[in-house]
Amino acid sequence: QLQASGGGLVQAGGSLRLSCAASGRTSGTFTMAWFRQPPGKERESVAAFRRSGGNTVYSDSVKGRFTISRDNAKNTVHLQMNSLKPEDTAVYYCADAESHIILSSMRSATSYPYWGQGTQVTVSS
Repeated sequence: QLQASGGGLVQAGGSLRLSCAASGRTSGTFTMAWFRQPPGKERESVAAFRRSGGNTVYSDSVKGRFTISRDNAKNTVHLQMNSLKPEDTAVYYCADAESHIILSSMRSATSYPYWGQGTQVTVSS
């Protein structure tokens, strides 16, 4: 089960931190990711973290501004979002795969069987 939190309304240039708490995981091997769905658009990959190797991947649109990280003690993955832009406005979803996903598939939504509820992020200009 995934519980996402941390969304809200922020002005352009501001920051937000999203959190995704995972419970009931049966495997220590996992890959977790954030996706987003802007208004009227399809869901798109934002960032992903793979425990094995500690690999992270980012979409070009957020690279250098967003950082995905894991809190091992709390079994939580965070998405620190800095220098937010109006085009970052979207519903953000966390996703989990209790498995090792190859790098080339980490940004594919079909790689993740478990999804949290969305959290709204709105960036005003």
